[in-house]
Amino acid sequence: MKSHEIDYTIHGNDMQTVAIELDPDETVIAEAGTMNWMDGDIIFETKMGDGSQPDKGLFGKLLDAGKRAFTGESIFLTHFTNRGAGKKEVAFAAPYPGAIIPLDLAEIGGEMLCQKDAFLCAALGTSVSIAFNKRLGSGFFGGEGFILQRLRGDGMAFLHAGGTIVKKELRNEKLLIDTGCIVGFSPSLDYDIQRAGNLKSMLFGGEGLFLATLQGTGTVYLQSLPFSRLADRIIENAPNMGGRQQGEGSVLGGLGRMLDGD
Repeated sequence: MKSHEIDYTIHGNDMQTVAIELDPDETVIAEAGTMNWMDGDIIFETKMGDGSQPDKGLFGKLLDAGKRAFTGESIFLTHFTNRGAGKKEVAFAAPYPGAIIPLDLAEIGGEMLCQKDAFLCAALGTSVSIAFNKRLGSGFFGGEGFILQRLRGDGMAFLHAGGTIVKKELRNEKLLIDTGCIVGFSPSLDYDIQRAGNLKSMLFGGEGLFLATLQGTGTVYLQSLPFSRLADRIIENAPNMGGRQQGEGSVLGGLGRMLDGD
């Protein structure tokens, strides 16, 4: 396995963009709809697969596409290739506010497991597949953590996450986490789901009924604001969705909403 060697620059702090610099004939693969801008000599093609196994037949590509559809992702990945004479740039950003995590897969053992919507882009040659957690508890109660993405390769890959990113190194330790707060972790770590305290805590604690556990030695990336949590809070306070308007209680604000038909 030999991925294309790409250079990159991450712009911004809270709403980041990663700009990938491609040499002639170099390619980067990305989730559909994440491209922000690109130079004129870069061409893009939507393909069924990540291109890490160019000799794979039609059946294999259809099988991979079916797995991606099962995770809720698009069955296609977009391939961006520099067809110009010099270095050219293409930039990507997450579909919601957050930060970008650069991963040199060659330096971390060639593999990383991540949440199914965390992958942003990677050098051509990176395998993007899915991984099912085999624990029974994870399957029934894991929620966002049941179906994971597996990244394999020896080049650069980029994850995106919401809020602040925290990197933790576990040394034969155990960590309890809200399932939505996990971005990615080393495959050497044991992942499972356990009950969140006693019955009273489960019903009234506000932390959910179950928590994810990671145990062993390896690296964990955490996010402070999962998109699912942000979306739930927006829906709760959206008047058109049955929520309650907050912070706009003036007479003029109410009059404006009446004129708008809200």
